[in-house]
Amino acid sequence: MGLLKGRLGLETARIPHADRHGLLSLSRGKLYVEDGTLRFKTAGHEEMRSGDYAIPFQGISNILLGPGGSVTHDALRLLARHGTGLIAVGDDGVRFYASMPFGPDDSALARQQILAWSDADGKRLDVARRMYAWRLGEILPHKDIAVLRGIEGARMKSMYEMLGKQYRIAWRGRRYDRSKPEDTDLPNQAINHAATAVEAAAMIAVASTGTLPQIGFIHEHSGNAFCLDIADLFRDSVTIPVAFSAVGELLQKGLPDIEYAVRTKMGRALREKQIVSHMIDHIKELFDEHDGSRNS
Repeated sequence: MGLLKGRLGLETARIPHADRHGLLSLSRGKLYVEDGTLRFKTAGHEEMRSGDYAIPFQGISNILLGPGGSVTHDALRLLARHGTGLIAVGDDGVRFYASMPFGPDDSALARQQILAWSDADGKRLDVARRMYAWRLGEILPHKDIAVLRGIEGARMKSMYEMLGKQYRIAWRGRRYDRSKPEDTDLPNQAINHAATAVEAAAMIAVASTGTLPQIGFIHEHSGNAFCLDIADLFRDSVTIPVAFSAVGELLQKGLPDIEYAVRTKMGRALREKQIVSHMIDHIKELFDEHDGSRNS
């Protein structure tokens, strides 16, 4: 994790820089403008010392403004002028609340996404198969989405059972009623909360790359279909393991509630594993191979 120094004249005055894609995380402070300079003033918290920091635009693509953060109209105007996005998020990116309508000043990824999606029997299926290959660890010969979904479903069923045994949790199958998300057992509640957090991270990645959330390749009907596609790439490695481990800890340590347990563990996982950065890498890799006109 890189660091951007503040303008306090102190070597210890630093702003944590989120990742190599230029995402800067700020929370519990005020984003404002003084003498034409974007600044962030904070009383301090666990990851940032108290101070009044200058925010350089060079190398910053989006500012992720977390809980306790506020922003002035002048700051929004300055961000818009420099083409820097602002995304309101929960702690560690486990929620996505809103974003300024500014992505990268380049439509190449969005154009390639549309071109791939519009070729239903060719590139659209290729993208879907590639995402399944990343998840399953191999390129499957099948070209029927229903078959691929069935293979993935069988694998997930085995994973649920394995993790249930590992954490000594009674697993009775995946059940989810969208109208009553809390009306189910602890493992299913945990999976729902974990999936919501990872979907929020995917929404950050999609907003940061300027791709279109509605245009999915595996999911189809949701307004966040592509975000769900990207979130599912981490279902095996992050979403489900975090959910089951949170249930295990709750049962052993008596944590306050399952949502708190999952949100806390997931926030730590997203931050430490730099999940948003990996999501951005996947999005670029999905469409760069089709782009013969990126520099045109």
